[in-house]
Amino acid sequence: MVEHVRDYLEQHQDRFVGELVEFLKIPSVSADSTLKAETRRGAEFVQQQMEAAGLESQIIETAGHPIVYGSWKKAEGKPTVLVYGHYDVQPPDPLDQWQTPPFEPDIRDGHVYARGATDDKGQMYTHIKSVEAWMKTQGELPVNVVFVIEGEEEVGSDNLDRFLAENKDLVACDIAVISDTSQYAPGIPAITYGLRGILACEVIVNGPRQDLHSGVFGGAVTNPANGLARMVAALHDDQGRVQIPGFYDNVIELQQEERDQFAALPFDEAKFMSDLGVKAVSGEAEFSTLERRWARPTCDVNGMVSGYTGEGPKTIVPAQARVKISCRLVPDQDPAALTRALEQFLLEQLPAGLTMKFIDYHGCKGLVFDFNSPYMAAARTAIEQAFGTAPVMIREGGSIPVVETFQSLVGVETLLLGWGQNTDNLHSPNERFSLEAFRQGTLASALLWQELANIQV
Repeated sequence: MVEHVRDYLEQHQDRFVGELVEFLKIPSVSADSTLKAETRRGAEFVQQQMEAAGLESQIIETAGHPIVYGSWKKAEGKPTVLVYGHYDVQPPDPLDQWQTPPFEPDIRDGHVYARGATDDKGQMYTHIKSVEAWMKTQGELPVNVVFVIEGEEEVGSDNLDRFLAENKDLVACDIAVISDTSQYAPGIPAITYGLRGILACEVIVNGPRQDLHSGVFGGAVTNPANGLARMVAALHDDQGRVQIPGFYDNVIELQQEERDQFAALPFDEAKFMSDLGVKAVSGEAEFSTLERRWARPTCDVNGMVSGYTGEGPKTIVPAQARVKISCRLVPDQDPAALTRALEQFLLEQLPAGLTMKFIDYHGCKGLVFDFNSPYMAAARTAIEQAFGTAPVMIREGGSIPVVETFQSLVGVETLLLGWGQNTDNLHSPNERFSLEAFRQGTLASALLWQELANIQV
């Protein structure tokens, strides 16, 4: 049975690539209101491909860009798998840094180059094609599937939570699958079993009602830029530990098994520094670089501005200074509680003569899943068969808010199965996706349905 599926995938691979190229030609940039019609065309393409694969599918309207829903639920007594992805893409700017135009896909050196190639059109499309292979060769799937493909991931998924909350019967499942992460390295597939959460805010410090002459007023009033610099400096001690009260209280520490797994991964710290153009790594002294990146909480300034920043001098005491701050969080840190603690801490550092405005942007919790669960075991088996080598188990330092949403609203964990590479230029010029990874990912997806069917629910 599975051999017929394999043969179908092999025989139709060139067609799949051609379809992906057509998909990538659609400039479905959700952030650009002038491309609203093109973004909808992206949804229509996905809906048509679901129908062609044998899924029942519909476009569901939202207050923003539509959600494409597909399903096949005829495998009685078998698990139901929810596949999530997104058809919208990042803006392609700066255009002058693309070797070929971002929406004119180009195949070279074994990759397809286009905006959305890896994030997330190419990766998401593997699951639609794997369903097609089963339906065309067997007339059925070994599991039940539900597809939720949205068009607002790149602008915050404003309408997805509402859809999930209002349609719990449509999205009820036993496990979710997302392919919007990466392999660990070329030739080393990975399953991501943990994500960091996030809180993000902006702090605006105001002093005099307008910029002042620094010769006339300097030394007589508090300088907002100087004051904000001291406030930001207070966020860390000399060892790099975050000083927000209670910041580490609920942190779930790494298990020794995890630390051993991370240590066993091939990681060249010298190359890591060279690739980034830095002379040293930094962070909590008792943790490795991978541990700091994946499984330890952080507090970072994302942007800071004040006063005159143009060419040449302008001797002023600026009226205002502002900083954008984000904290990456790990289980079981509470983003809402820590946002309040951060605001209070900065207020306590605020120098006399200044006022502070605090803007809370967003937050989500960090998550870690049981890497010994039967669902993880099924994914490991499918990936090893498709890629020819066992996947490594890794965490991811970034955040995918929908994963927390699936856990809190739908009540399920997520298999994060990435086929791309961190070097695929996601969100950057010359985004690409390996055609071999596309092939292997599609096969892994097809094999996953069979492996998940063996789990008792």
